[in-house]
Amino acid sequence: MNSTTKPVNGTARPIDPDGSTDPAPLNTGQSAMNTGRGSVNKRPPVDDGGKKPSAAVRLVQLARERYRFVMSTDGRPYAVAIDGPNIALPLRGRSGVRQRLARLYAETFDGDVASQSALADAMTVLEGIAEDDDPVPVHLRVGQDETGTIVVDLGAADGRAVTVSAGGWRVVDRSPVLFRRSGAMAPMPAPALLGDGLSMLHSLFNMDESAFRQLVAWLVAAWMPNIPHPVITFKGEQGTGKSKTAQMVVNLVDPSPAAKRSQPRDVKAWSTQAFNSWALCLDNVSSIPPWLSDTLCKAVTGDGIVDRALYTDDDVVVLSFRRVLSMTTIDAGAFAGDLAERLLMLELQLIDPDRRRTEEELDTAFEAVRPAVLGSLFDLLATVLAVLPNVKLETMPRMADFARVLAAVDQVMGWTTLDDYLATSANVAGDALEGDPFGSAVVALVEQCGTWTGTAAQLLEHVQPPGGIRPPTWPKDATRAGGKVRRLAPLLRTVGITVDDTQRSRDRHRHKLLVLTRTDPPDESASAASAPPTDPFWPNVAPIGQGHTVPDLD
Repeated sequence: MNSTTKPVNGTARPIDPDGSTDPAPLNTGQSAMNTGRGSVNKRPPVDDGGKKPSAAVRLVQLARERYRFVMSTDGRPYAVAIDGPNIALPLRGRSGVRQRLARLYAETFDGDVASQSALADAMTVLEGIAEDDDPVPVHLRVGQDETGTIVVDLGAADGRAVTVSAGGWRVVDRSPVLFRRSGAMAPMPAPALLGDGLSMLHSLFNMDESAFRQLVAWLVAAWMPNIPHPVITFKGEQGTGKSKTAQMVVNLVDPSPAAKRSQPRDVKAWSTQAFNSWALCLDNVSSIPPWLSDTLCKAVTGDGIVDRALYTDDDVVVLSFRRVLSMTTIDAGAFAGDLAERLLMLELQLIDPDRRRTEEELDTAFEAVRPAVLGSLFDLLATVLAVLPNVKLETMPRMADFARVLAAVDQVMGWTTLDDYLATSANVAGDALEGDPFGSAVVALVEQCGTWTGTAAQLLEHVQPPGGIRPPTWPKDATRAGGKVRRLAPLLRTVGITVDDTQRSRDRHRHKLLVLTRTDPPDESASAASAPPTDPFWPNVAPIGQGHTVPDLD
């Protein structure tokens, strides 16, 4: 039997073959059950003497007419406007669907205000609808679709985005991937082809050519969501403009009203910041506690934090993220060895008094050139994506994915950012060792004897801190000493000291031995990309931009 319609509260609504209407009032004891793909079972209402549907029922109806509901891969429900931007709106909280529904309800029903209990009941039903289908990826500022196209959310109310592929870049009215927004985000201006944006950017920064080229390569890599990104660290004495430089860099990648942050006080505070921003800057870092050093390392390579789900006692949500990080510091020795390996250290030069500009002047200049800078960076990103599949490294250094991006930038631009990055990394390792009293003592011991062999307990007896006073970071026993050496092994290797902990003593106790050997420091500059000596493609590549394409690689 075909379904018909009958008026309910003056509105024609479909009737199922069994004669029921959609949906049953919540206050009648009937439940709106999810049956899949956003549908709801339709139950015949009880004879209630012609009473209107409850406010909760009408809220659900309003929501389902305007939104579809999804569950993200981290277990959070979202609503997406059916006829609007491809933006995931949280069901609760600031700028969420709950607030929008409350306003819409008042506008639809002549100023009638939905009660808090009705809104809560409606949110419960909508969360159930969101759980009906498999979870979907929900991105923050930067995403990538199934074809490998990179998508950057401009953060504006209209939902426009930039898509970048090996064929070029363009601004699209609707993002092909689902994004979420946060209060830590600010809109990004649309990129434009307005001259040499890279030269315009360099005029704002107080750094030499080598440092600036590494920065440009890092900015290009910052929009690649599936690779680890080294923590770009601006080093320099007071008056070099570190904080302002970091602020402008973050506002190119992921604009925010609070681009610079203080060090978080604990993991909970850090996870909140990282969940709501794609790019973060920790300003004026003088020392980093061990827990934060480990947390930042995990955020570079990809971190996951399990937390209790809101409004529950036994359910959890997983915050999984990889982030783009920046720091400013005066002393590079403040960083632990494992974090030092994940740094891109750029030193800023002292600003001459006659060249110093006010904050207002810098902000005005930055806003004026930002569209052109973005256009040039997206040009370079598109070209790098075209050449990157063919880039091979003779050896794979730490942060190998980022090193491949540097090699691709060098191939496109004729620069030497990979060699410069590897050389700088070796210097950072040396600074980190100098800032670690135990590491410095181990280096001095091996420099003196060439090769040292013994147990961790014997090593702890042989090395002595400067002045004979052990600092708080000094290992307190043999177990901690052995662990410390293993953690320092990558840094020691950069200064030409190898660590071998696979051997055992020949006595009956079979103690594990540490063998520390002085060798020549590795020549990591040999890691440059191996590219064909001649390439007929790249000399003929024109600048890529909106409406431009690159030649077919085939």
